[in-house]
Amino acid sequence: MAEAIKEGIEEQGENAILKSVEEATLDDVKESKAVVLGSPAMGQEELAEEMDVFVKKIEEAGIKDKVVGVFGSYNWGNGEWLRDFVKRLKDDGFKVVDEGLKIQLSPDQQGLKMCREYGKMILEKLKS
Repeated sequence: MAEAIKEGIEEQGENAILKSVEEATLDDVKESKAVVLGSPAMGQEELAEEMDVFVKKIEEAGIKDKVVGVFGSYNWGNGEWLRDFVKRLKDDGFKVVDEGLKIQLSPDQQGLKMCREYGKMILEKLKS
């Protein structure tokens, strides 16, 4: 999903850097025009622990008012973890693109197309 979102951004002539949450830093977030955060649903439709820790660091640093794309995959349930993640980021003052993008299991060709379109939507939000 992350690769396809990156492709959607790059198809519009913009540069996108893909990093795992373990590699990303607060400086990466501060210096970016937009940030895209992804997490699969874990346990009882919860955010992955690594992502939760990273977002807490962003919150503690007072970073906000950035365009943020949010995506993830899930196996069962109805996507509550993503709705909660989007609400959290909006409450933190971020400009979340749409209501995020969730795909059940692994994306098929249609799902990958949706990911590329979401990448384009992120750029559109930056321009608005």
